[in-house]
Amino acid sequence: MRDDRYWGAWADWLGVPRHTLSALVGAVVAQGRDNADALRLARPGLDVGAEYAAREAAGQGEVLDESDLYADVRPALRDLRALSVRVLAAGNQTARAGALLRGLALPVDAVVTSGEWGVAKPEPEFFRRVARMAGASPAEVLYVGDHPANDVFPAHAAGLRAAHLRRGPWGHFWADDPEVRRVADWSVGSLAELCDIVAAGVGRVGA
Repeated sequence: MRDDRYWGAWADWLGVPRHTLSALVGAVVAQGRDNADALRLARPGLDVGAEYAAREAAGQGEVLDESDLYADVRPALRDLRALSVRVLAAGNQTARAGALLRGLALPVDAVVTSGEWGVAKPEPEFFRRVARMAGASPAEVLYVGDHPANDVFPAHAAGLRAAHLRRGPWGHFWADDPEVRRVADWSVGSLAELCDIVAAGVGRVGA
């Protein structure tokens, strides 16, 4: 998913210039910190959970629609399904985001979020659940993500195959990091590249 709208909405809510918050996101990415730290830098002492609830109450909560999808998402997911593999969308998002994503009718077998599961990346249990939902052994699951600490490293540690996606601030900043390149089984710039990987023998897909 594109995150332009996500960060732009937070900047507007906090009353800071969008460019300022974008720069802060870049700073926490470079430092390997949690992305919510960008919000706390913009407003010290911020209770992110309480502020999220306040946005919802004010009718300015999460919104996801077709414009939030990268152009390759639907074609790639459709092509992966054509390979007769199980395709899951799983990530660190709220329960509301899960409902919104399901409303987009993506060509996937299931959409699950950390908010629904009550467990989030990089916890090992998150990746164990992904493998169980895939109906496969961990080594048969290809997990795709842009964040080294939340995606590549914990997926690898859980025994899944990992593809690092060079997309967004995390994906681009860490793309050539030696440890990321060592741990990731593949480095891809587009979801379209996954079809060749899966066709070569990886049995399931999670992202």
